[in-house]
Amino acid sequence: MQHTPKTLVKLFNQTFIHTYNTELICCEEEPIYRPADNQHPHHRIIFAHGFFASALHEISHWCVAGKERRLLEDFGYWYEPDGRSEQRQAEFEQVEIKPQALEWIFSKSAGFEFNFSADNIALNNQPSEKFKQAVYQQVKLYLKNGLPTRAQMWSQCLIKHYRKNHVLDLAEFTF
Repeated sequence: MQHTPKTLVKLFNQTFIHTYNTELICCEEEPIYRPADNQHPHHRIIFAHGFFASALHEISHWCVAGKERRLLEDFGYWYEPDGRSEQRQAEFEQVEIKPQALEWIFSKSAGFEFNFSADNIALNNQPSEKFKQAVYQQVKLYLKNGLPTRAQMWSQCLIKHYRKNHVLDLAEFTF
């Protein structure tokens, strides 16, 4: 089955526009989350360039964000572009553990390849082994204890569409 942005947008919007007033929108230059406002009745998760992985990543941030953060542009998170120091990169990796764990689960739910992201070309764009291990440990916790509600809804939607209801297994998560 092909992994098209159009299908992902359709699945997400069918699942979340009416339940969480949130829609997935494709294809701006940079990914961003924008809360509803006077011109837009829905909260918007906007992913970049039509990349399937970008959509899954941005959705994972939405699934981590609490109710108050979902009222703020980009959930009120800081973002520092390429050129982060090793210390700032370590801080970046710390806040990316849960989102990337969810992205990995969503990727497997859709039968799509997952890649860890350091998002920092200045440091050769390579996530640390410590980071990879932390993401893996978080995946194990999620699979053992259950996903947050929105993440569970999204994973199940992807599994139903892409895997014909074949449940996830921890053995699928290797790096």
